Amino acid sequence: MADSDLTGGGTDTLDRELEELLTKELVEDGDHERFSHYAPKDKIMESMVTGKPLRALCGKLWTPSRDPEKFPVCPTCKEIYEKLK
Repeated sequence: MADSDLTGGGTDTLDRELEELLTKELVEDGDHERFSHYAPKDKIMESMVTGKPLRALCGKLWTPSRDPEKFPVCPTCKEIYEKLK
């Protein structure tokens, strides 16, 4: 019988809990919740599915979880995007 059978957990559980803790600490506070941010579409979709935060063009670390149409576009993301065109 493996140690994980006795404790009901194992390294997979510890790895997931550690990853969740680190992810929560990495998400920055600030006004990013007031804006819709620009990021690559494939990364946004991946983040929405996995729940892992991603980096917006403006540098904010956030997890997309709401309708972006309900919020104004982040002015910094918009400025950077316009320069990329």
